[in-house]
Formats: sequence, structure tokens, C-alpha cells
Amino acid sequence: MTTKKPNFCIFTGNSNPDLADKICEYLERPLCGAIVQRFSDGEIRIEIDENVRAKDVFLVQSTCDPVNDNLVELLLMVDALKRASARRITAVLPYYGYARQDKKVAPRVPISAKLVADLLTTAGATRVITMDLHAGQIQGFFNIPVDNLYAAPVLLKYIKANFDKGLVIVSPDAGGVERARAFAKRLDAGLAIVDKRRSAPNQAKAMAVIGDVKDKTVIIQDDMIDTAGTLTEAVNAIVERGAGEVHACCVHPVLSGPAVDRINASPITSIVCTDSIPLNKKAATCNKIKVLSISDLVGEAIIRSYTGDSVTSLFV
Repeated sequence: MTTKKPNFCIFTGNSNPDLADKICEYLERPLCGAIVQRFSDGEIRIEIDENVRAKDVFLVQSTCDPVNDNLVELLLMVDALKRASARRITAVLPYYGYARQDKKVAPRVPISAKLVADLLTTAGATRVITMDLHAGQIQGFFNIPVDNLYAAPVLLKYIKANFDKGLVIVSPDAGGVERARAFAKRLDAGLAIVDKRRSAPNQAKAMAVIGDVKDKTVIIQDDMIDTAGTLTEAVNAIVERGAGEVHACCVHPVLSGPAVDRINASPITSIVCTDSIPLNKKAATCNKIKVLSISDLVGEAIIRSYTGDSVTSLFV
């Protein structure tokens, strides 16, 4: 961490308090107090317990499950901080919900990622720090500065320490090829792609593996794992092609619906993810899942954002 003594406030909602505590520990600053509760009818009640007048404020809140509750908490806290005369309000979203709805894929559907960007700006956020956006162009949905961080340094450090050379990095679909190629380059590893085709809505069927995986240690790389359908289909296709071991790494462990059951039933050896989203109770009991913390990375981005130092240099 840089040596310049920070002078700002850090708040959090209810989405990921453990990560917020770790970020504060890295920054050697206390987490500021706020009341984030519910009225009897379910409406969210917000009250800021600190004087933030003319101060820089960083608000840590992942818009994960329950997505809508956490999003409204974030918006109300930003509004409360704005009305309390905070100088600058930076929304720190380790996981940006609704990011998958970033374009019109059918007639008469919303572009939800753009709407969330508008809501944050209208509420009063003056900057956004987020991590591994599902689509990079979402940065352009904002009319305020956006720092899109990458968990790659954390994941790459773990992979280098725990796997021998001769790895093959696999993209589970065509959309993730660029991300997988970047990992493969950093690790001096091979690259393969799973050709995924849909036989029906919400049913992914892996049809072919492009690249050599026979007798190799394979790591499937993706930005998020939601229901684990794409992941487990990719694992099955790779195992059928004679891979030795199959692992996976992702940034955002959404792990909704049947995800954990699918992972347990799959021949996958391990999954490495980050704490951008707290594991749900079922996922926390799965011994195939290992969680790495992004707290130091996010904390360093916060201090650099405050001091005006380069954030991009963290990933060069």
C-alpha cells in the first residue's frame, strides 16, 4: 500500500460485509457506521451515522443475491450520502449485477445494465469502481468515471503457485476466448475452446473441443459461474477428450439454482473463485470450491483513486 495517509470514509451495505471488513483492514481504516435495516413492510431504512460533509466516501456493495434488495440499498445509501454533503461518492461494486443484460438480444427487452448505470448516476455517485464486468462496453453506459478492475493478478498468483507448467487454459464458449487467451499468455500455457451450442432455451450442449487437451491439466477460465450448466457441459466434453485433470477458475461465484449439485456430480476437481460475492450456504459446504480474497486489490484501487495515482498500473 502507498504510504500517503488516507482521509476518507468507507461504508458498506448488507451484501458483502466480510469483504468490506477485509478492505478496511488492508487500508488500516475503520468501517464507518450506517443503519441499513427494514421497516415492517420490507422497505429499506438507511441512516448514516458519520459526518461526511465535504469528505470523499467509498461505498462497498456487490449487487448480488438478493440482487434487487442490494441494489436498492446501494442507491438509497448513495442518495443519503449526497444529501449529507459528501464531496465525492465512489460506488465500489465488486460484482455489478444485471451486467449480462447489456444489449437487446430480442425485441422488446430492456438493456438493464444501462438502466442500472443511469440509476447510480442519478442517485449521486460520482465514480464507480467495479471488477471484471461481464462486458467491457458497460463502462460506456456511464457518464462518470469507471475503473474496471481485474481479478487476474489474484487468480494467476494462485495458479502459478499450485500448478505445474504445461497447463491448458480453456474458454467454455466463444465469448470468453479473449479472456482465456490473456490467461494462457501470462501462464505460458496452451489454449483450447469449447464449441457450445444451444439445443433449446437455457439448455447448453457442448459439442466439440477445439485444441489439444489429451492427458493435460486443464483450467476452464470464466468471469462468472451462475447455474454451472455451461461449466459442467464443458467439463464433460473435455474429459471425453482424455484430459488428465479439469479445474476451473472464475471471478464471480453466483452459483444459483442447481449449480452446487451440478458441480458435486461433475468430474471437475476444483473451482477457484474470489469473494466478490459471498458464497451461499450450500456453496460454502462444497469442498471443491476455494475462495481467494480480492480485498487487497480493491483496497489498493481505492487508495489510488483517492490519491490520484494510476489504477491501470496494477494490471500491467
